[in-house]
Amino acid sequence: YPPLLREIPTPPPILYGTGDAGRLSDRSVAVVGSRRASSYGKQVSRRLCRELAAHGITIVSGLAMGIDAASHAAALEGGGHTIAVKGCGIDVIYPRHSRDFLNRVRTQGTIITEFSPGIQPEPRNFPIRNRIISGLAQAVIVVEAGMRSGSLITASCALDQGRDVMAVPGSVFSQTS
Repeated sequence: YPPLLREIPTPPPILYGTGDAGRLSDRSVAVVGSRRASSYGKQVSRRLCRELAAHGITIVSGLAMGIDAASHAAALEGGGHTIAVKGCGIDVIYPRHSRDFLNRVRTQGTIITEFSPGIQPEPRNFPIRNRIISGLAQAVIVVEAGMRSGSLITASCALDQGRDVMAVPGSVFSQTS
């Protein structure tokens, strides 16, 4: 069981997973952001995650499109590892990434969830999942986020868990900065 998850207020009673479970104890940083990320947001998250991975930091994110997917991919491109936390059963393919991408995350990283096999992705699952994303990491970096987004829920969970929270600056004209 990941040591950092034992520290959070409501740790998941069980985790389902695939990939390298040993990575759940790595030094890690969560990188989260908008599913509808700008090219700037994707570029920043890729660079951050490649650099962090190259320095031995595991990247944790939520496997969603946009910033999450860019972060997972960049960690692997940087020769590092990634942990993807799902908001559905381990056997449910969601979101619809390419099989190649999912296989890379599975073989070069770890995919986990607290939801039993067969549980479908429902909106209520994702805020629950976000506490695990922040709970696995020493810090959370928010790249882009709307005012009522899951990324800000993750940041709030991180603060409640005593984790550091950082934000990437963006355009003052952008709703997600």
